[in-house]
Amino acid sequence: MFTIITMNLQFKNKYKLLAFSIILDAIGLIPFIDIVWAPLSGYIMTKLYKGEIGKYAGIITFIEEAIPGLDFIPTFTIMWFYTNVIKKTKPEDTIIEVDAE
Repeated sequence: MFTIITMNLQFKNKYKLLAFSIILDAIGLIPFIDIVWAPLSGYIMTKLYKGEIGKYAGIITFIEEAIPGLDFIPTFTIMWFYTNVIKKTKPEDTIIEVDAE
């Protein structure tokens, strides 16, 4: 009776993920679809960004889409910016500690 949809949303190019995030934020601006879009956007967010950060982002996205008047916040784009610009670590920034005994 019910079909479970599994999504494999992994992008190798971070700019394709950015474009997809902008499209998802634009969908969230459509009025009167919040009742359906809120849980769906939370689910999509958890599939786009794995781990604990994806779960938190999914909850925030769900709340943002469920509350009327907050649809203008681009949560998918903010999450892309956070993971690809703010949180990104370069190999030369990584410090490896070695015990020399």
